[in-house]
Amino acid sequence: MNLKNHVQLIGNLGNSPAISTLQSGKKMARFSVATTEYSKNNNETKTYWHNIVAWGKTAEIISEKCEKGSEVVINGKLVNRSYEDKTGIKKYITEVVVNEIICRPKKL
Repeated sequence: MNLKNHVQLIGNLGNSPAISTLQSGKKMARFSVATTEYSKNNNETKTYWHNIVAWGKTAEIISEKCEKGSEVVINGKLVNRSYEDKTGIKKYITEVVVNEIICRPKKL
């Protein structure tokens, strides 16, 4: 395990994973995960949203087993990238690329 760039998130899926197939034939799943932090000092909770990407067989399994609201434990790495939007403006994004995932069905 590479501990130089390692992220572990425990949270809930904000949306069902969207799977797509690239021209190369490789599968990719994208979804968001919400994590919540509780502060004892001011008795408040704060929610953070994380962009998640999975590739290959992992992407396929996630799209079959996980849905909006599912609790997940994700081990992965942080990746920063940039792209130009339709208007030509450069955008920056940080994503977590999944190495391992545990998905628990959403609570009823």
